[in-house]
Order: sequence, then structure tokens, then C-alpha cells
Amino acid sequence: MSNEDTQGVEDTQGALVARSFALCTLAYVAAGMIALAVGHLLPGRHPITIAAAADVVATLVVWGFSTVFRNSSFYDPYWSVAPIAIAAYWSECADAEAEPVRQVLALAVVLLWGLRLTYNWARRWQGLDHEDWRYVDFRNRFGARFWLIDLSGIHMFPTVQVFLGCLPLYPTLATGTRPLGIIDLAALVVGLAAVGIETVADKQLWRFLQSRQQPDAILKTGLWAYSRHPNYFGEILVWWSLWLFGLAADPWWWWTGIGALSITLMFQFASVPMLDKRSLERRRGYAEHMRQVSAVVPWFVKRET
Repeated sequence: MSNEDTQGVEDTQGALVARSFALCTLAYVAAGMIALAVGHLLPGRHPITIAAAADVVATLVVWGFSTVFRNSSFYDPYWSVAPIAIAAYWSECADAEAEPVRQVLALAVVLLWGLRLTYNWARRWQGLDHEDWRYVDFRNRFGARFWLIDLSGIHMFPTVQVFLGCLPLYPTLATGTRPLGIIDLAALVVGLAAVGIETVADKQLWRFLQSRQQPDAILKTGLWAYSRHPNYFGEILVWWSLWLFGLAADPWWWWTGIGALSITLMFQFASVPMLDKRSLERRRGYAEHMRQVSAVVPWFVKRET
């Protein structure tokens, strides 16, 4: 292929990606506007109820775009965008007595995490010509019934998970009046460490994918030498950080740890096994890698005796 042909292919691909980003932006603007409208239709309701209703409706809007364009990857950035919107709304509902420094610290963690994760998605997204392999598998496996899996499993289930994970933000941002303490410090340290771990892990993965010589190569350096999924470890820590903020704001809200717990279990028993199974099928030596390297929590490598 000549240089002119290569340039033409790159220009065409760039145009397709730009169009895909425009459509995805349109989907989220529409979802946000309709979510706001839902909020205005529920005057006097509790802010948690309003946020939950708006969240569900926004998810349905994104699912509509996924269905029309036959690509469920429309939903991928929702995980990191929705918490920012929820946090912003609950901040607007704050009591005058709510602890302002805690509000700022928690919002900083949410923003750093959400913006960074959204950027990482955008950097790796190949546009609407590409769909996450997990969605493709589901589409092929379930055929005409895929719409139900798409709505309930790919779109609505993560929305519920994220909303539960965000529940501690309500006492943190809206009602918590307890003075700052050691739990707030722990929440901040865990949150910043989590964002740092995810940032480093994603950067190492990005460099590996750009430079690997063999498609079945296994990343075994940096954080990935101690965990098969260090990015998931950082992600899990973020949600426990939000729970710690909520606990510091009002211990009565301890039960909101169900959100962080459910997300932890989802990664441990769904996401990790699914990715490991795919790697076992595609990468030679991955079974040995699994025996030696921790799944999520970074730990020392197990050497054969």
C-alpha cells in the first residue's frame, strides 16, 4: 500500500472516529437533558429518589442509542460520567451545616477519578465500527433475545451498581455535619492512591499495547507484575474511599457499604473470570501466569519450587 493510500485510510478512520464521538456526545447530552427534565417533574421528592429516577431514565436514553446504532459501547463512559452528575446534584442539595472541607475533598476524588477514567476510555475507543468483545459475544450467543441482555445486563445492571456505590456521597455532600477526622484522612488517602494506581496501570497497559511485538504477549512488568488486573484494584479502592467519606460524615450511613461491596464482588466474580478466560484462549502461558500472579490485589509473585 502506498503512502497516499495509507494516509487515505487513516483520514477515513479519523473521520469515522470523529463522527462516533459526535454521536456519543449527542447521546449523553440528550440523556442529561432528559434526566434534568425528570428531576423537575419530581418536586418535593427526596434527592436520592430524584437522582435514582434521573439515572434510570438517562440509562434508557443511552440504551436507545445503543439499540439504534447496534453498538452497546455507547454505554461504556456512563460508568465514569454518571457519578460526577450525581455528586454535582447532591452538592446543590446540601444543608447549610454540611462540612464544606469534606465536600471539597470528596468532590475532588470523584472528579479526578471520573475525568481520568473517561479520558482513558476516549483514548482507547476506536469508534462505532468497533464494539467491546464481551457485547459481541452476548450478541452472538443470545441472538433475538440480546435486547433483554443488553438492557438489563449491559446497561441497567452497571447503572444500579454505580448508583449504590454513589450512595455514601449523599451524607458526604448533602447532610453530614460531623467534623473532619481520621476517617476522612483515610478516605482521602485511599481515594488518591486508587486514582494513582489506576493511572499508572492504564499508562503501562497503553504503552504495552502500542509496543508489543506479539499479539499473545502478556504484560508482566510494573504493577502488572504483581496483579493481573491492577486497574481493577484501583477501581475497587475508589468505591471504598467514597464509603469512608460517607461513614465519616454520618456513621448511620454505614449500610451504604453495600455499594462498594457489590462492585468488589462484581469485579472478583464476573469481570476478572471473564477476562482471564479470554486470555487463556488467546495467550500462550497465561495459565502459568494465573498460577503465579495475584488476580486483583497486588502481591508477591509465586515462583515454582
